[in-house]
Amino acid sequence: MTSQKRLFMSAILAALICFSVSPAAAHFGMVIPSAPTVMTTADADITVEVKFWHPFENQGMNLAVPKSFQIFSGGQAQDVLAQLKRADQSGFQAFSLPYKIAKPGLYAFVMEPEPYWEPEEDKFIIHHTKAYVDAFGDDEGWNEPLGLKTEIVPLIKPGAVYAGNVFVGRALLDGQPVAGGEVEIEWYPGPDKIGQAPFETMVTQVVLTDANGVFCFAPPVAGWWGFAALNDADFKLPIDGEEKDVELGAVLWVYFHEFLPAVPAADAAK
Repeated sequence: MTSQKRLFMSAILAALICFSVSPAAAHFGMVIPSAPTVMTTADADITVEVKFWHPFENQGMNLAVPKSFQIFSGGQAQDVLAQLKRADQSGFQAFSLPYKIAKPGLYAFVMEPEPYWEPEEDKFIIHHTKAYVDAFGDDEGWNEPLGLKTEIVPLIKPGAVYAGNVFVGRALLDGQPVAGGEVEIEWYPGPDKIGQAPFETMVTQVVLTDANGVFCFAPPVAGWWGFAALNDADFKLPIDGEEKDVELGAVLWVYFHEFLPAVPAADAAK
């Protein structure tokens, strides 16, 4: 074979490899309240969706019964794991939490899952996942850490952001800022919907934290957006007699509202 033919065959082989390998979809723990804000007692009964998912593509994975599920409010943590109900979706195990908000305050719904073994990545995944609901006009404490193993602390009030606003957060691991860490970001289009991206590589957005663990991102459309700050754990877990790496994810879900157009003052007064 001539050198020219070898070069040509190498190029063909490289092309086949490129076309046969697609980017792996990002995993996200999901805690999605039916309403990000509660303003009246009539809306105080909410449902929290709990699952492990590829949100943009709406593809599921089985979520085992979580290790813990808590509600943080007013400096107190309430264990509600026993109140989770099976709510399978698309043939995958998922859960839901019915909850009645009884008084004003900021409510953080937090899940710690059991380790998920991902054979394609040859590692375990643990996503500490949270979402906030502010009730009856009280949202104090939105920028305070909850003391989780790893978490994203908002630096912009999560209950009052529009699509197009720049979201700013700080990634923490063991209470310390994570410098130069990756934060994966995906949009959840909602039940029975699939997002559309120009290229598969744009399904998951990725930003890096700065030296203080801070990152920013401006979602282009309204809806729930998930932010997952990823780190390697300082421990391993066994499977089939081997010790495997563990990915720790600090996942935060934030609802971005649609910016409404102005209306005549006379109409607004009606």
